Amino acid sequence: MRNAGCLVALLLWAVPACAEDAAPKVAVFDFELFDTSLQGEVDGARADEQARLLRSSDQLREGLAASGKYQVLDIAPVNAAAHAKNLQACGGCDVQLAQQLGADLAITGQVQKVSNLILNMNVYLRNTHTGHLVVSMSADFRGNTDDSWARAVSFLLRNRLLAPDFGRPQPPQ
Repeated sequence: MRNAGCLVALLLWAVPACAEDAAPKVAVFDFELFDTSLQGEVDGARADEQARLLRSSDQLREGLAASGKYQVLDIAPVNAAAHAKNLQACGGCDVQLAQQLGADLAITGQVQKVSNLILNMNVYLRNTHTGHLVVSMSADFRGNTDDSWARAVSFLLRNRLLAPDFGRPQPPQ
């Protein structure tokens, strides 16, 4: 039972190799904005929203790394290629880019802006060994502010990615 933790990680993440107590290697790509608002159509990209995308990505990376549950990899070698694509619609290029870094998991995120009041943050985890989606998660939030974006990332970290029961089957209710 010494490697029971590795067996659980193997079953939950379907990551082929597992050293005892090793955290999965993860490539966390910068969030992308999907702006369906009238304001976005008229005015185009906003500098404050682009800055929030980067801060949200960094916040997610820092939270995952600080938890010790994940080994967050530096995406700098593939960052330009990632920014040149729409990671949500490129047919698995996020997995290919993460594989180049030696990652077990690829994490991408997207913020959908319906209006300055209504936004939604989505995070997707893919297994880089199989290409399959492991899990997706979403948080609706109100207000296009630094604080609201940061709270959405914090919510997804606390209640999904770092939750003690994340990835484990829940008992029937």
